[in-house]
Amino acid sequence: MPESSLTPSGQSFDEVWAVADRIPGWMTKAQAEMLDEQARRLPDGSAVLEIGSHQGRSTVMIGRVMQAKGGRVYAVDPFIDGKLFGGRKTRDSFEAHIAEAGVTDTVELVCDYSTKIRTSWDRPFQMLYIDGKHDYWTYSDDLKWRVHLPEGAPVLVHDCFSSIGVTLGTLLHVLPAKDLRYERRAGSMALFRVGKPTRADRMRILAEMPWWIRNVLVKVLLRLRLRPVAKIVFKHDSPYDPY
Repeated sequence: MPESSLTPSGQSFDEVWAVADRIPGWMTKAQAEMLDEQARRLPDGSAVLEIGSHQGRSTVMIGRVMQAKGGRVYAVDPFIDGKLFGGRKTRDSFEAHIAEAGVTDTVELVCDYSTKIRTSWDRPFQMLYIDGKHDYWTYSDDLKWRVHLPEGAPVLVHDCFSSIGVTLGTLLHVLPAKDLRYERRAGSMALFRVGKPTRADRMRILAEMPWWIRNVLVKVLLRLRLRPVAKIVFKHDSPYDPY
């Protein structure tokens, strides 16, 4: 692909999505649109911190927008070895996709654990995207990154209402929080914003619980290899967990 065609300045969402959608990952078009929307609202020169980058599907999505703004993306991912994550091989894919998308100058890979570097982090950013390890403890710690954000800044969480660990963390640490309010979701991706929540904001979180329970039941059926049942009962016709 010619370098000139990779210049993101003035690109529409569909043009940016066409680049990111070629990269494997678990981010739907609607979720990408939410990321794109929030990134485009940031002031020029802003930075985004992404926790969990995998092969770069969401990183490229954000990176193309931030490059046009003269901004930056800090991609935090330890790329640990193992069957689930791929380690060095996944990192190689990530770096190749970043280069192919033409955003190497915008995306800075921070190859480390988000929980390890959080307390010593000293670079400002204006948007937080959490898609790291989905256990309760890691996610609960990742939420603490919001102390770096200004009032009104977006905090986006993938798999917020389709993971037991992430949903429990949301119920225990976001629902009672005094500095985060829930706005809406695209599939399992939730949009929160730094600010004092109202009772209605808190109730919107609770209103998502039936949808979360449905997703947990779908996962159980998939683990039991009962995909046809998941299709009939929950209209879930995919080998993958809901996301």
